[in-house]
Parts: sequence; C-alpha cells; structure tokens
Amino acid sequence: MVSDKPGVRQLHHSASADDLILATDVGLACPTGGFVIDPMQRTHTAVISHAHADHARPVAELYYASDSSVPLLKKRLGSDQDIRGVPFGKPITLGQTQVSFHPAGHVLGSAQIRVEADNRIWVFTGDFKRDPDPSCEPFELVPCDTLITETTFALPVYRWQAGTEVAAEIAQWWQEMQQADRPAVLFAYSLGKAQRVLSELTAFTDCPVHLHGAVQPLTQIYRDAGINMLPSLPVDLEDRSKSYAGELIIAPPGASGSTWMRRFPGASTGFCSGWMRIRGNRRRRGYDRGFVLSDHADWPGLLRTIEETGATRILTTHGRADSLIRLLRERGLDAAELAISYRDEEVDDAEL
Repeated sequence: MVSDKPGVRQLHHSASADDLILATDVGLACPTGGFVIDPMQRTHTAVISHAHADHARPVAELYYASDSSVPLLKKRLGSDQDIRGVPFGKPITLGQTQVSFHPAGHVLGSAQIRVEADNRIWVFTGDFKRDPDPSCEPFELVPCDTLITETTFALPVYRWQAGTEVAAEIAQWWQEMQQADRPAVLFAYSLGKAQRVLSELTAFTDCPVHLHGAVQPLTQIYRDAGINMLPSLPVDLEDRSKSYAGELIIAPPGASGSTWMRRFPGASTGFCSGWMRIRGNRRRRGYDRGFVLSDHADWPGLLRTIEETGATRILTTHGRADSLIRLLRERGLDAAELAISYRDEEVDDAEL
C-alpha cells in the first residue's frame, strides 16, 4: 500500500486530508486505493496513463493500463512485466476506490484516469488533446469534482491548426523536395507524433515513407492495432549506393546532427512539434522547416476541458500554469499547481 511505503514525501502542502490523490516524491499517490499514478520511484501498484517514458517507468511490481496501451508498455518496460490491460470505461476496484480509464487523445492507448471514492470523483488527464487524430482514440470528456490537468502549453499563444492542415504543409514540403531531388528528413517523436504524421498523410499520398530504427517497431504496434498509415520502409544503413533523394524520412529528433544524417546528403530538415509555434525555435534548433503539430492540448483546449468537466477544483502539472491558475482563480475556481512535474517527451527527444 502507498501509505505503508517508507520515505514517501508529500509535495503538495496545501492538500486536504480528504484528498484522494496526493503529489509525493514517488508520484501521484492514492492512499485510499493503494496505488500510484505514473510512479517515478519504486512502488507496488502502478496505474499508467500512457506509454511515454516520462510517464511509464519500470519501477512497479504490478501495472494497470488501458488495453490498447499494453503492447506499447510491453515494448517500453519489458515483456516480462505484469501489465494488466483494462477496457476503456470499465471500472476496477483498487483498495477502497473505483478506477477507470478513459481516452485522452494523446497517443494510442493514452488514458485519463478517473478515481472515485465516497462520492468524490477525481480525474487525472495525463497528457491529452482535444483535436481529431486518426492515429489514436478520441478524447472523452469525464465529469469530475477535482481535475488534475497537464499544462504543457498553458499560454494563450499556443493555438493549434487542424492536423490535416499541417499534414498538407508537410506533403507540400515533401513534394518540393521531390522536385529538387533532395531527401526530406522530418524529425518527430518516435511514439505518437511519427505515427500521427503517417496517418494524416494518407489524405494526400500513398507513397511509402522511410523510418529510423527507433520509429519502426513502435509503428508496427500501431499497424497491429489497425491504425491506417502510409506504408513504411526501414532506412538501409548498409546499402551505400541507395539514394534517398525525393524521399521522406521520419526520425526522432535525437538523430539530428548525428552521424546517421550522413546517409542523406543535401537533405532538407523539418521538425514537428507544438514548440514550433514560437518564432525562433526552428532557427535555434537548426531546422529548415518547422511544423506546428502537437499531441497536447492547446490553450483553448485546456480552458474548454476545465469548463466542460464541471470541476470546481483544478490542480495542474508540468509547471507552466501561472497564467492559467490566475485566470481560473479570477473565475472563482479553486486552482493550484501541484509540486510535481513530468518532463515533456517533446522537449526530451528534441534535446537528445
């Protein structure tokens, strides 16, 4: 049980004794249920929101997660881990709580976690987005009393255009590189973003895309789940005679500037991320093109979600919430920042 674990330090000092979920140095702990959400340190029972490395770590003896995220978690955490899949919307009993998973719209299998006990309902959004995405389950609104929400892009400047519009920009860039007889290397996070691009591009072409070795096995898991994407081929590092001129290649941002890029002389490079919304980020990181495509909620999406859940208490994670908290308090809501932060996968992968 969480409450029996020695050395657990509570981080959110304004928490009430009646709180279902507490921010601790182990993670978001639910003492009433005997589990930790997305734990960062050793614990017995973990409830996992999704398979990104900043939320899914090999630190638990038992994991619960959505059914569709299990293959990704097995790939990330190891096939020998005890990971129990739960259908979306089906409550399970953990301790004295009822826990259920609800689609978060972030990546395949990503879930919001609903915890209910004593007529109190808490929801942890995990990473989420409201925008349509053909590569994962659509976001489901979950009414609650207390909402713990991510705030990765919690500033008014962050507003996304439709994914189909961004895909059209990528397709146009690719076509330009075909005409120029140059490779087009698109850097995108290997889990979620790369597969979304492959899925969105089906509206514009049926040409195959070449994938970095880190992207290919995760993409296969998406294919096995029935996600419609462009055909893909591995980058052949052995055949030095093969030209990639005019081809689209998708790789994790960590490959940028590495010796791997020597395989694509004369390449034009692009980066796919919500951070491209800020002028200067593309130039600072040395990419030729920046495509504003995020798997997180934008500012309007955050505000809409908070309002529609009906929550009267809002707690935030990710540490970019000052403007949001100030606005929510002006609207009469109980809003505060939790002293816990998950490293954003887009930042981590871009800075490798």
